[in-house]
Amino acid sequence: MRRTGAASAAGEAYGSAAGSVGTAGPAAGISSVDVTDRGLPAWLDPVATVARGIRPEQLSAFLPPEGGGGRQSAVLVLFGEGARGPELLLMERASSLRSHAGQISFPGGALDPEDGDPEAEGPLRAALREAEEETGLDPSGVQVFGVLPRLYIPVSGFVVTPVLGWWRAPSPIGAVDQAETARVFTTPVEYLTDPVNRATSVHPRGHRGPAFLLDDALLWGFTAGVVDKVLHFAGWERPWDRSREVPLDWHA
Repeated sequence: MRRTGAASAAGEAYGSAAGSVGTAGPAAGISSVDVTDRGLPAWLDPVATVARGIRPEQLSAFLPPEGGGGRQSAVLVLFGEGARGPELLLMERASSLRSHAGQISFPGGALDPEDGDPEAEGPLRAALREAEEETGLDPSGVQVFGVLPRLYIPVSGFVVTPVLGWWRAPSPIGAVDQAETARVFTTPVEYLTDPVNRATSVHPRGHRGPAFLLDDALLWGFTAGVVDKVLHFAGWERPWDRSREVPLDWHA
């Protein structure tokens, strides 16, 4: 990975050098991934600023175990601009999956050996590779502009690196494997910031967290937590009723 533009404090563990964005096509796999915030649309500048200075504890109370441990994974937090303005790429997991069935999430998954060093470009390659495998997007049209601190999902033992991307050259998307992905879609940022669509999810085990009421689905859990923090620290959050609760099903 080569970093250009302003250096990111959150991503310094991944190295730094001058260069420009570049990825190879699907047949060749993902090549060297550059991280640059140059040329972003002005509305994304606040998110790039978040990536440069946010601390892990500002994102989540669940941080990777000290001394290592956990399965390394990555997700692609991909911002685009559609007919309804700035938007975010999301997907719905298939209802037949053994874990996280039917949940809304970012594209992503565990690092594979071919992704490379987890302390270097591995998470970036994994985020782009998984996004391509799950949604069919062309990774060469994605500009990686930041990396958020690694977070931890205790229930699954995953250590997750959120990779921030700008969809500078959109490509067709859709569920590549219906056995794993029910659908792929984009949601306007304006919709996510609307207080009418905000609530607090309440898990049967007592866990509470931010939630977003989409047209026909509920965004909650890890993904909702990342979205919530990005909106907050980017200055996009609007006051919403945190006492409004949405109970989750017993099997959630």
